[in-house]
Amino acid sequence: MPFTGSCHCGAIKYTVDEDAPSKAMACNCSICRRKGSLHHFTTPDKFTLHADGDDVASYKFNKHAIEHHHCTQCGCSPFAEGIGPDGNRMIEINLRCADVDLDTLEISAFDGASL
Repeated sequence: MPFTGSCHCGAIKYTVDEDAPSKAMACNCSICRRKGSLHHFTTPDKFTLHADGDDVASYKFNKHAIEHHHCTQCGCSPFAEGIGPDGNRMIEINLRCADVDLDTLEISAFDGASL
């Protein structure tokens, strides 16, 4: 069953055509540490964005491999797009912006600060 999510104001919404995840990843890299994201990764074919292009802004840093998207209205960062370690396109979902029960997630740590 698909799950959904959005930024705080609702200008950016999305649907992910898969069951809600039971696991998430917490990264300690410089941007994730500041945003507090809980990551879930999926493929572009399972992700549908419902937003006006003017409501989505992007930020790239370091190797510019990931577009960190945020809402131009409320500033929330509900998802990102990029190239995964396997060379394929991927979508990162910030589960803190998803309609999932965060208390039920098994959270694993990723040491992105060491990369």
